[in-house]
Amino acid sequence: MSNLKDPTMPLQFVYTYQDFVTDVRRSSGNSPGMASPLAKFDTTIQAGWRDRMERGLFRYHLGDLQTRILPGSHGYVAQLNIQRGVERRKPQEILSIQQDFDARQFNFNRINPEEIIFEMIKDTERGTAFHGNGPVHQPCRMVVLVNVSPLEFGHCLFVPNPSCCLPQVLTRSAIQVGIESVLLSSDPGFRVGFNSLGAFASVNHLHLHGYYLDHELKIESMPVKPLAPEKGFYRLLDFPAGFLFYTESEEVEKVARAVCEVTDFLVDGNIAHNLFLSRGCLPCDRIPDEKNLSSRKGVRIAVWPRISCFGAKEESAFNVALCELAGHLPFKSKKDYELTTEKDVVDIIHRYLLPEREFHRLEQQLTCHLMDS
Repeated sequence: MSNLKDPTMPLQFVYTYQDFVTDVRRSSGNSPGMASPLAKFDTTIQAGWRDRMERGLFRYHLGDLQTRILPGSHGYVAQLNIQRGVERRKPQEILSIQQDFDARQFNFNRINPEEIIFEMIKDTERGTAFHGNGPVHQPCRMVVLVNVSPLEFGHCLFVPNPSCCLPQVLTRSAIQVGIESVLLSSDPGFRVGFNSLGAFASVNHLHLHGYYLDHELKIESMPVKPLAPEKGFYRLLDFPAGFLFYTESEEVEKVARAVCEVTDFLVDGNIAHNLFLSRGCLPCDRIPDEKNLSSRKGVRIAVWPRISCFGAKEESAFNVALCELAGHLPFKSKKDYELTTEKDVVDIIHRYLLPEREFHRLEQQLTCHLMDS
């Protein structure tokens, strides 16, 4: 078993509020079109990831993935990644959304220490820190390591305080560092996500995913309906039904607290959920105009409550987890990749969403819960 406090630990990535990139823009079409050079966060992750790939630490070599945009209004980004379906570690058997951590199962304290790229540390002593009206929140120790079964370029895992052996249930500090990771990147294609237990999380040890996808997703500009806008809380107005938070640099801690209130509510209600964090437009009830459509100053955090899936994974063209709900579809079969249509995708995703009446009841409960808190 490796020791994540090993003195040979790779570098520490120390950041402050001033390192957040606030001028990100996306060019038209499906290229990232950055307005500024890669941030230090991106160059550090990408160099570390490439180094581990060259050293053979991954289960397979990930080259340029075959990619196509499915015809239709949703703009689904389909990718063929056969090796991930074949070579990845067998997922753990999950029986409950609140399942306890089990040290006998695989966890991130057992990895090869060379898989670790760096440890993220927020320096709140230097520069301006925003703490809202409450007490200063203890920063989270976040270890960033490569996902040895990557689904895309730069696919990493963000593991908060690995030695604490936390189960796969989000904490406020983990959410906050996830948001801050997106703000540290100057690449609008950098995404962060989370699968709860019962929502296709494969390891019951708290972790988030981060990766680069150089294609625009509808979630970045999808229209929303305000629910509790003072908490940054909205409802997505397009398929699939879900909720959205939005924050820019100054409101990160406040919005992270509100996101955690929602995910805690879902966990308490035994409702599985997926999160997807991406650079995005300001929330609006219509598609933004040309002037604002390319702006990616803030972070959109989509939260999808969904039907729980326990035991063995169902066989279908793809599993419905964080990236599929956001419109990124990794296929493990060439036939499925070539033949699946937008209607097929919508039909598959529908099977995992809450019934409409149940979703609307949850919407009312969450809105009241946030407004009362």
